[in-house]
Order: sequence, then structure tokens, then C-alpha cells
Amino acid sequence: MSKEEKTKIRARLAPSPTGFLHIGTARTGLFNYLFAKKNKGEFILRIEDTDEERSEERYEKDIIDGLKWLGIEWDEGPGTGGQFAPYRQSERKDSYRKYLQKLLDEKLAYYCFCTEEELEAKKQDQMSRGEAPKYNGKCAGLSASEVERKMAEGEKAVIRFKPPSRIVSFKDLIRGEVEFDSSLFGDFVIAKDLDNPLYNFAVIIDDYEMEISHVIRGEDHISNTPKQILIQEALGLPQLQYAHLPLILGPDKSKLSKRHGAVSLTEYKKEGYLPEAMVNFMAFMGWNPDTEKEIFSLKELVKAFSIEKVQKGGAVFNIQRLDYLNGFYIRQKTLDELAELCLPHLVGAGLISKDEVDMEKIKEIISLYQERLKKLSELPELADFFFKEKIEYDKELLKWKDMSLSEIESSLDISEKILSDIKEGDFNKDNLEKVLMEKAGEMGDRGKLLWPLRAAMTGKRASAGPFEVAAVLGKEKALQRIKEAKNKL
Repeated sequence: MSKEEKTKIRARLAPSPTGFLHIGTARTGLFNYLFAKKNKGEFILRIEDTDEERSEERYEKDIIDGLKWLGIEWDEGPGTGGQFAPYRQSERKDSYRKYLQKLLDEKLAYYCFCTEEELEAKKQDQMSRGEAPKYNGKCAGLSASEVERKMAEGEKAVIRFKPPSRIVSFKDLIRGEVEFDSSLFGDFVIAKDLDNPLYNFAVIIDDYEMEISHVIRGEDHISNTPKQILIQEALGLPQLQYAHLPLILGPDKSKLSKRHGAVSLTEYKKEGYLPEAMVNFMAFMGWNPDTEKEIFSLKELVKAFSIEKVQKGGAVFNIQRLDYLNGFYIRQKTLDELAELCLPHLVGAGLISKDEVDMEKIKEIISLYQERLKKLSELPELADFFFKEKIEYDKELLKWKDMSLSEIESSLDISEKILSDIKEGDFNKDNLEKVLMEKAGEMGDRGKLLWPLRAAMTGKRASAGPFEVAAVLGKEKALQRIKEAKNKL
């Protein structure tokens, strides 16, 4: 049995609450969750809020709410607790202080008093000579008394780690053997002071104390891994298993950013994408089950997932695929479920009041569009005419092919008479279709009757069919729309 198999699998997501939950972070969380659950392990959520200036509670809430919305539940973390609590870095400073002091005492780290101006000047000088910029170790030789004096005088300092110069290699579970030359790093900063560690240090302590076995994160962190391994070795801590996921790319193959559209999970939720669709979509960004099956529930993904099947190359964000998946899941919903999901979008568009909701009417309307909806936010625009007293459109919309205005008016007169003659009890889709189709057939070109009628009732170039629309509008409102159309002419 390999070392990996013997280890109790403990994977984690450690987002910084400095912004709304990014779809890339959500995907990282999903892959960690799938990996842990597939291997009968545990998934931990840890909030990395050491950046006090940018961290906000609203962002932490958004991260937590977003993961819960996706169905990604953690075994340990905020709100859940666990044996390695607390799970916020801001509450773990005592641990960091202890390990930082150990590195300082063993001369593996030191206080650096160089100013930003000095560092920038040195960087520009090195670059002008074609050298890779790195810290030159100026403060590494300061004596304890010199450090004490500078601190007493209030000079601003950071703590730098002094890495040994060697080739650092590790086996990436996705990319295979990876090597870095640590001599290129220079002495890098690991803390602002004993109470304020930076990412590369705090993450090492947290992962060790929480007994994390596997670190699965984006490939933008791959250059941090050798630095973290060197810190682990300096502190005598075990090395973890690493896997670096491919970046999510925009259609132009550059890193996904706001210029490609929405990047936060909240925005997709507001747009009316369903969590089942988002999970299915994100799972396929960089992973493939090697089957033709495209639709996977979260439980099915746990069963099928394998870290070995994660690709190395970037995963292109394909919004058309997301729309396809979302449309599929929308069609799987019952009308009751879909009505509840669509309600906030109709209220948000000002079409209905949340205090006065006719759910039966809403379900009738939704039934006309369930097959064509790609996302829930489309419904208000598609169906707003059902909720408005009066609709606005150009009279040219009433024209079918090359019909004259008098022909349009004559067509509407026929429709008006037909609808007027149908009794309220018979005013349903099937009966309307039977009577109107019979008359439309007599006119040779059915569009001459059906197009002006549908356009008059909806004010749209594309909509559900005239029989379905008339039935949901009801006799009185359908006739009123025909009268208004005739007035336009």
C-alpha cells in the first residue's frame, strides 16, 4: 500500500474573503470535495482572512452561502466546528507566532528593515543588468543588538525566510514531477511581524495543524509550492501531496476575467442558473470522465471523480454549454418547483408584487416557456406581456409578410369575432386551436390570421403560440389586446 493510500484523506478549500466567491474558487472547492468524498476522506473549509484591510464579513458570507447553494458541505469549518478549530486565520495568530519565533531563533529567518524605495531601486538595477530580481540579503547579517535597536527606534520591518539554495522537486498529482531552483527566490517575506504572517507561511502552519493531507488548488499557486516545501522542511513538518488545477480560460484563451462576463458565483445565481447546472458545468472544466455521459449529479460526480483524469491544459469557459446544461435542469423541474424559483425574478422585474402572488397563473405562464428557457432571468422578458395592462410595440409588428394595413385589420376583426363567440368555459388552448386553425386554413396562408393575433396579444416578434397565449391571458384580456391593436392601425 502506498503512502498516499495509508494517509487519511483530508482536503481543504481556503478562500480569502476579499471578494465575492469566484467561479474558479468554487471549482477548486468542488474538486477538493469530490476528491475527499471519493476517497472516504474529509473536506475542510478554512477562511484565510489575514489580509485585514481587504477582508470583509460580507465576502465570507457570500463564500459560505455560495458553497452551500452548490451543495458542497464541509465536514469541518466555520459554522460546523471541528477538532482543529478555529477555522479563520485571524483567530489563529498564537500558532503562527510560535513557529515564526522558532525560525527566528534558529537563524532561518530574520528581520528586514529595507524600505520600499531601497527594494525598488535594487530591483530596477538587477533588471537593467538582465538579472532576475530577488532580495540581496542585506539585513541577513544584522546582529541581535542592531535588530533590537532598530525595533526600539520604530523602524518598520518584515520577517524574511532564508531558503537553502538547491533544486526543490515534488510530484504533482496532475502534472507529474516539478522542479524549481530555490536560488532564484532570494530571501522572501513570510510575515509583516510576529502577529501578521503572509500567505506562504500561514498556509503551512494551518495545513500542518489541521492534518491536511492533500492540497488541490489552481496552477497560479504552483510557484508558491517550493517555497512552502522549504518552510515545511525548516520547521521539520511533513510534506503534503500537491495537485495544481488548470486555470479557467475565457473564449480567447486568456485567464478568465470580468471582461469575459460574470466571474462571481453570485452573479450566475442572480442570472437564474441552477446549482445542479453549475456543479455539472464546473466539474467538466478541466476534468473528463472518459465517457460520453454529460449529465452528472453531485453524487454521481463523487463516484466518477479521479484526480488522474484532471487535464493539465487550461479549461475554456463555454457559456453555451452552461446554458445547455441549465436548460436541461430547468426542464427536469416540476412546475411547482420552477414557479418558486422564478418568483424572485418576476418580483425583481416589477411584474408582480411578492405580497399578491397567483401561483396557479404563474405556473400556467411558466409551462409555456419551460422548454425554451436557458436561465430563469429570461422569463420576465419573455412573459412580461402577461402581467402588463398595456403593451407597447410598433404597428409594423402586426404585419405578416406583405399584408396591407386593411388586410391586418380584417384579420384582427375575424379573430375578434371568433374569440367573442367562444364561451368562457370553452376558452382553453385545445378549443382555441381547433376553431382558429380551421379558419386559418380557409385563408390559404395560416400566418395571415395567426401572426397578427399573436403579435397583438404579446407585442413580441417571438413568443409562445397564439392558442396557448390566449388561453392564459383569458377571454377578456385577449379581446382587449385585439382592440388595442386595431386602434394602432
